[in-house]
Amino acid sequence: MTEQGKILDKLNDRSREVFRRVVEGYLDTGAPVGSRTLTRTMTEQVSAATVRNVMQDLEYLGLLDSPHISAGRIPTQLGLRMFVDGFLEVGDLSENDKQALDDTLGANAPDVSTLLDRVGSALSTATHGASLVLTPKHEAPIQHIEFVSLSQTQALVVLVFSDGHVENRLFTPSPGTTPSAMREAANFLNARIEGQTVTSIRQQMVAEMETRRREIDELASGLIDSGMAVWDEGDEQNGRLIVRGRSNLLSDTQEADDLERIRQLFDDLERKRDIAEFLELTEGGDGVRIFIGSENKLFSLSGSSVVVSPYMNADRKIVGAVGVIGPTRLNYGRIVPIVDYTAQLVGKLISDRA
Repeated sequence: MTEQGKILDKLNDRSREVFRRVVEGYLDTGAPVGSRTLTRTMTEQVSAATVRNVMQDLEYLGLLDSPHISAGRIPTQLGLRMFVDGFLEVGDLSENDKQALDDTLGANAPDVSTLLDRVGSALSTATHGASLVLTPKHEAPIQHIEFVSLSQTQALVVLVFSDGHVENRLFTPSPGTTPSAMREAANFLNARIEGQTVTSIRQQMVAEMETRRREIDELASGLIDSGMAVWDEGDEQNGRLIVRGRSNLLSDTQEADDLERIRQLFDDLERKRDIAEFLELTEGGDGVRIFIGSENKLFSLSGSSVVVSPYMNADRKIVGAVGVIGPTRLNYGRIVPIVDYTAQLVGKLISDRA
């Protein structure tokens, strides 16, 4: 059972009602809710002292907080989380909100970028909050790729697609990755990436890695059988081939040639492994994010909430997300269906363009 579930089990009917009414009052007015206010709305007739005792218990459980001595209570972050998960009653999308979204997004947009700009504006207008739009990643053939090191823990891949679309994605490189390694990877890919997507070129790299491993295994088996070499700890995937008696190889040209070929195959395998990792990080990297009416730093501020919903393409794959950013005192019951409907609408429009 989750921590929230354990706390919820400790609440009786009266405690649940007091908690729900405090949160609803706070979301409605933004002000602390006092015990005298609650006594006028409670289902059962109770004294203000009784309500205060219940509020103190809820404060002890970490669900409510008192901003000032002898003031009313407001929900904590834990309290808001529990309210949204267990007490929130989500209303239906109003006809006015539905019509406004349909009108804004129903008009033909020349491209997906313009469409998503309209999504952000429509959400901001409908919710009076800041909108968040995560754009779908482009899967057209790539014309050019560049890796740019931003810091030791962050890098940027710039993808230029054959249809003229340009996309930037942030990713976290493996520890020790150097800018020169990124340049070499980009040069290698640009020489062979024409007409291929990120996914297809990565699959090609993985297939070539398997081919190199088989070649290494075939050549190494002869050296191992003759006692000239041994696999370190028997790990042929990532292990080392330890060569014994190197001086003896000088008298055997065939084995010396085999050893040189193995060394070249190992170098090639290592390079392809690095490039495959770059491509995997590229696929998983964050797409370009559009913030309308807000700045990215809002995410790091205490007292802010994000209501977000993914949208899907015609293949029922999640390709992006839309959402609303605002204070914790959001009207969740109204905003949740707006975001949900917008995500469905965007998914349909994206699918229709496919």
